[in-house]
Amino acid sequence: MKMIDGGVTAPKGYKAAGIRAGIKAGKTNKDMAMIYSECLANTAGTFTRNIVKAAPVLWDKKVVEEQKAAQAVIINSGIANACTGDGGYEDAKKMAQLTADALNINQEHVLVASTGVIGFRLPMDVIASGIDSLKDVISDSRQSADDAATAILTTDTHKKEIALQFEIGGTTITMGGMCKGSGMIHPNMGTMLGFITTDLDISQPLLEKALKENIEDTFNMVSVDGDTSTNDTVLIMANGLAGNKKIDTEGASYEEFKKALNEVNTFLAKQIAGDGEGATRLFQVDVKGAADTDTAKMLAKSVVTSSLTKCAIYGKDANWGRILCAMGYSGAKFDPNKVDIMIESEKGNIQLVSNGMATDFDEEQATEILSPEVVTAVVDVKSGDGKATAWGCDLTYDYVKINADYRS
Repeated sequence: MKMIDGGVTAPKGYKAAGIRAGIKAGKTNKDMAMIYSECLANTAGTFTRNIVKAAPVLWDKKVVEEQKAAQAVIINSGIANACTGDGGYEDAKKMAQLTADALNINQEHVLVASTGVIGFRLPMDVIASGIDSLKDVISDSRQSADDAATAILTTDTHKKEIALQFEIGGTTITMGGMCKGSGMIHPNMGTMLGFITTDLDISQPLLEKALKENIEDTFNMVSVDGDTSTNDTVLIMANGLAGNKKIDTEGASYEEFKKALNEVNTFLAKQIAGDGEGATRLFQVDVKGAADTDTAKMLAKSVVTSSLTKCAIYGKDANWGRILCAMGYSGAKFDPNKVDIMIESEKGNIQLVSNGMATDFDEEQATEILSPEVVTAVVDVKSGDGKATAWGCDLTYDYVKINADYRS
């Protein structure tokens, strides 16, 4: 397996585009993107668990569940098309139809995604014009992938994309991905859109199984602010153009695909966590020694979500009591008198807690370790073999500033 330069256009048969249609304020911000497969691709998706689901989520769930295949994705940023009633759902369907007409494909094979402010209807005249423009510039170039990854951003500070190659039975397989997400991010996905393309030939049931299982260990282990969005969507398309022997049973080839998928999703999940609104550092929590994996996940998520812990990370304060406190209200069962806590970064590592009690650690050294852009807390509960990793970020003044005038 190797990383390559690229994004969603890296696999065979995929094209993309990103343009400024005029949905977002400003004169230069790109705000519409398109992904297109030259042939129908097996498709799977995972979506928000928020009861309030945006219109594009409802449409995509229908497509994925009923068609199990897609050929294009149309995406807009700036307006979420959430809490917009029947009219909003008709707008999502219209986006799919306009895209289908432009690409000469079936409406039922077009997926739709939106992100931005909740409660506003889409300007469908702008959307229609944007789709026409996207159709005219769509290509398989590296620049097109970059444009698409840029067009889906909202408060993100940078684009998030990846491409890699791996071998299946002697055939080279390519996988590309892009995502957006910066705020309203919480375990069980957040305002996060993720799109993964691959030229692998794999059955739809196995594609869906792999995605749903992997999401639990990657995107669903990310938290920025505790808010679970209305628009979370992760979609994967597999068009089979690599020409490998089709994967239709679990085995060595399926396991190799899962490794590649985990690599892509882990990279994208960490990109989202590190780019949390106003964040200055990525905060990783590794829990080990738990009674089982579910317990480890509960503990890791609770720590990475704790506002007080996040504030301490921002302040470079080794306030380990906040970590132990967050573990205590997680709902997980563990013995606090057995817990060890360590912090580490490129500046080194230091143990803060041994068997539930503070060590005689050096505060200045701890502050130095907490200073780099990536900081990890390692928690050992010494109760079993369960382990899990969660990702988040610090909580800063800028988070409040960004969200205090988000609609302005």
